[in-house]
Amino acid sequence: MEKLINQALEDYARSHSSPLPDVLQELEQYTRTHRSDAQMLSGPLEGGLLRLLVMLSSARRILEIGLFTGYSALTMATALPVNGEIISCEKDPEAIAIAQRFFDRTPHGRKIHIRPGPALDTLEALRDEQFDLAFIDADKENYPSYYERVLPLLRPGGLLVIDNTLWSGQVLSPKTPADLAIAALNRKVRNDDTVDAVLLTVRDGVTVVRKKTTASY
Repeated sequence: MEKLINQALEDYARSHSSPLPDVLQELEQYTRTHRSDAQMLSGPLEGGLLRLLVMLSSARRILEIGLFTGYSALTMATALPVNGEIISCEKDPEAIAIAQRFFDRTPHGRKIHIRPGPALDTLEALRDEQFDLAFIDADKENYPSYYERVLPLLRPGGLLVIDNTLWSGQVLSPKTPADLAIAALNRKVRNDDTVDAVLLTVRDGVTVVRKKTTASY
């Protein structure tokens, strides 16, 4: 798959953004060293964007679909108040174990509650709860389903952030099930009159969605 942003520009952007806590740099390095799928890591630029969105929205409760090794969750947790909470869904036991080890090293980690198993099952169990912000970065084939399940859980005015919505350019000519699912998700968001949204060309595409305050579910 094609890389959308060249490495020199990415390094420049990183060096001109506010630094994140050292434990996140260690988690990034550990993931890149020990996981063959380390490209799934959200990284400091997207992490910084998530952290700012948490601050700007004054979020207290966050829902995450796709914990991986915990980088995005821990980044968002640093912006939450002491009584803030993140519920994060993840089905990979090894990734969960890595994430929990790093969470245990910082007081922000106690704000994160991991729900192991398929995310769609967890979302069904959460159907009566409400969140201020949600982040989707999991198996791409289920993106349309995640969107449909997560949006009703957001409070009016709440934010939804979706990763990989450009999918290394594959959305321009989708062929695989993942390509087609992300393209379908992008159409769904664009045609949803209950939200305002923008698809940003950050890393592999990040869509930021705001649930309109007039919507009713």
